[in-house]
Amino acid sequence: MNYTTFGRSGLRVSELCLGTMTFGTEWGTGADKATSQQMFDHFVDAGGNFFDTANRYTEGTSEVWLGEFIRNDRERFVVATKYGLHTRLGDINASGNHRKNMVQAVEASLRRLGTDFIDLYWLHAWDFSTPIEEVMHALDHLVASGKVLHIGVSDTPAWIVARGNTFAELRGWSQFVGLQVEYSLVTRDAERDLLPMASELNLAVTPWSPLGAGVLSGKYAHPSADSRRLKPDSPRLQQRNIDIANTVADVARELGVTSPQVALSWIRQKAPSSIPIVGARTLDQLRDNMGCLDVALPQEYMDRLDSVSSIVLGFPHDFLRAPHVRSMVTSGMDDRLSRSSIR
Repeated sequence: MNYTTFGRSGLRVSELCLGTMTFGTEWGTGADKATSQQMFDHFVDAGGNFFDTANRYTEGTSEVWLGEFIRNDRERFVVATKYGLHTRLGDINASGNHRKNMVQAVEASLRRLGTDFIDLYWLHAWDFSTPIEEVMHALDHLVASGKVLHIGVSDTPAWIVARGNTFAELRGWSQFVGLQVEYSLVTRDAERDLLPMASELNLAVTPWSPLGAGVLSGKYAHPSADSRRLKPDSPRLQQRNIDIANTVADVARELGVTSPQVALSWIRQKAPSSIPIVGARTLDQLRDNMGCLDVALPQEYMDRLDSVSSIVLGFPHDFLRAPHVRSMVTSGMDDRLSRSSIR
């Protein structure tokens, strides 16, 4: 495992992040404690030091187990958790981005994790009701208190993230250093605004669901009638995604690797500063996913995967890239303007 600094911070993290949403069986699809411990140990033995959890994952079990696993060597590990999703239904202030929920959520996460501090605290999802100034100021207080070292933002529109960091920079508050988004060959929407923003603001990107909720795992490639019946109504199994899964499987076969390794390698090469969150329900699945570290996709295969999964960027992106528009905004000298000066 190699390491990288996390966005605009000096925090050093492994090139993969172990997602622990599967630590616990409360949701019916996770791993038991013994298997979770095995996956944790395997990741650490390979040099992994970066772990992602949340206060909602498996109703708190994920944080509790992760806290137990790191307890004997807490300082070695970079622990990221989140707040914002509900912890009690029917209690309006037990969810959301506001200060009251933030304070009670961070205290509960610290108790479950059995630690005095959280290395990276994520806002889990934007609630569209809390002023961004309140969020940034409250997060800055957590950093000043020592309970949180760095802050990040997940599942939030680009304009809100940019506005938040601008406020923080103006006020001298802690700024977001990371961005968590859904990103995979079957979900490339983040390429429109979120990924360019992350590059501009020097935010680390941690893609979640890099295998497209299992679509790119290989089990749906070249599907038979029986395999199509596994999830008959899933919007994930639309024809476009099946075509992508087929191409991933074909590339994997030609290179002598697995579909998950191809899908993860595509992300690592497409967005070199990203740190994919790999999650698994079994040790074998985790081993397979981590095998992506030994895979380098030749450019011809990157082009093939890009082509089958391409998206329309839409307005204003496609409009602004049109040759006649480029000509108008560069006085007909677009070919003489260095691209390094164009965001």
